Amino acid sequence: MKPRISMITLGVRDLAAAIEFYEKGLGFPRMESPPEVAFFTLNGTWLGLYGRESLAEDATVSSEGEGFEAFTLAHNVTSEEDVDKVISQALEAGATLVKNPHKVFWGGYSGYFKDLDGHLWEVAHNPLFWVGPTDDKE
Repeated sequence: MKPRISMITLGVRDLAAAIEFYEKGLGFPRMESPPEVAFFTLNGTWLGLYGRESLAEDATVSSEGEGFEAFTLAHNVTSEEDVDKVISQALEAGATLVKNPHKVFWGGYSGYFKDLDGHLWEVAHNPLFWVGPTDDKE
């Protein structure tokens, strides 16, 4: 088996608002899909948006719950300036700033925001790693 994460699906409270946030606010390229779900092509994976209650029903779990969900999504970029740019773009699209970008103990530069449904995103520049699984370091 080759380990990989093929798709990340986020349960969202307002699908139309979430689509606008990711498609127009962050510029994620949207794929054609049925009206009750949205898919975005990323480098090496896909992001799915699905109604929170419908996603919970599909997994046969409760949709209730709030607070820290015990995971974050990360977007690695090629420079500290790009971290600032992506965080700013997310905030303009309606995200909430969680942690201002700054130099971090592991030698990089990162910050956090929450999307419209409270999903945590870290935007980071790590000079020791390449950008992502299918990107070349610039």
